[in-house]
Amino acid sequence: MIPALMFQGTGSDVGKSVLTAGLCRAYTRRGLTVRPFKPQNMSNNAAVTSDGGEIGRAQALQARACGVALHTDMNPVLLKPQSETGAQVIVQGKIVGNAKAREYQAMKPGLMGAVMESFHRLSAAADLVLVEGAGSAAEVNLRAADIANMGFAEAANVPVALIGDIDRGGVIAQLVGTWDLLSEAERALTRGFIVNKFRGDATLFDSGLTVIHDRTDMKSYGVVPWFADAGRLPREDAFDVGGDESRVGDIKIAVPVLSRIANFDDLDPLRAEPDVSVVMVPAGDALPGDADLVVLPGSKATLVDLAFIRSQGWDIDIAAHVRRGGAVLGICGGYQMLGKTVSDPEGIEGPPAEAPGLGLLDISTTLIAAKTLVEVSGREGLSDLPVAGYEMHVGVTTGPDTARPMLNLATGMDGAITADGRVSGCYVHGLFSSDAFRAAYLQRIRPGSRAALAYEAGIDATLDALADHLEAHLDLAAMIDG
Repeated sequence: MIPALMFQGTGSDVGKSVLTAGLCRAYTRRGLTVRPFKPQNMSNNAAVTSDGGEIGRAQALQARACGVALHTDMNPVLLKPQSETGAQVIVQGKIVGNAKAREYQAMKPGLMGAVMESFHRLSAAADLVLVEGAGSAAEVNLRAADIANMGFAEAANVPVALIGDIDRGGVIAQLVGTWDLLSEAERALTRGFIVNKFRGDATLFDSGLTVIHDRTDMKSYGVVPWFADAGRLPREDAFDVGGDESRVGDIKIAVPVLSRIANFDDLDPLRAEPDVSVVMVPAGDALPGDADLVVLPGSKATLVDLAFIRSQGWDIDIAAHVRRGGAVLGICGGYQMLGKTVSDPEGIEGPPAEAPGLGLLDISTTLIAAKTLVEVSGREGLSDLPVAGYEMHVGVTTGPDTARPMLNLATGMDGAITADGRVSGCYVHGLFSSDAFRAAYLQRIRPGSRAALAYEAGIDATLDALADHLEAHLDLAAMIDG
């Protein structure tokens, strides 16, 4: 048995990603060489790896917790939803095609080889591999071709810890019901359980732990109290895009929630600013008229989301915002939408099509099959301050406004700015993680003194606090000693 432990959940959003990140940091601090692994992930929030591919944002955070560079082996199968029923399929960092849900079920058995190859390559250089499952461990209707949960655990002979979420209620039924649906072979691999997100006096659940143990034969690894600072860590899942409506900051930033929104963790450093309120505007709502800045985020399907913007009337809201003197920033797909046209002659995102953009930048974009995946660094044109991030896009953008690039990168010029400086866009994700740039950008939006925020240092401090939290409430030795 390879030194590894897999965390599977009783459902989605039980805290698998965050717990795995915290344990990556905790075991690394104990002197172990730790690597994160997720056989299959579904997310439009991704990160560029050192070997020129892409993986889910959660595995990027977990690798950071381990203090190691990102690698495609950490997430060998990544699904990026492009429609309600279909997704782009990325294997070991590279696009292999698009598939609807039923088509993907037929593909999965052929992907287990790549999953196992990545797992063995990763584990060869590690003392411990912490594996994150996907969704629920008890999706027995999908079990025959499973590569994400028990199918992988059995193939790799990896022990499993089952996570239940007490905050959503019914955690005893979650854990006992999941156990009841497992086969005998799967139960043999499922060594223990974790009760996550407990609020209040955890000793009140002692009898609940006994009931779960008696009905399942799993040992308890502990009860994890609610960790309020989890929201400070980068977000991956689309249902995390809600804004903090309780915060009333000096600077209001409005973000329309696109139907195929992607890489929205670009907004996390802005959310962390104490004097900024980021308003995520859902479908059916108008963009607030008092916003200082409108940010058009990334999209997995630019033409689809361009049509979605028009269907919501947000194009009219954005035009009115600009007439009032407001600023607009487009990032990646959002940058493409700000131009005069977006064309997809090869059918990269769907049937070949072309559509007029929002017309706020004098640029045009053509989507092409070759995908740009690269880490970049350089300086912002207006401030000459250092910036760093990554590009992850299909498309080539040209036009007169690119003569005023937003960014001067080591790889070349990127982005465009209008002559009055109020509308800008670029392809680079992660810009706002650069503290000096973020402060200067906000200063231009709304002049005034504000406290400096060390965003990246704050993430590492939060990972350390999370590791401390888990050390205090989980039996870390029992989890890896059997």
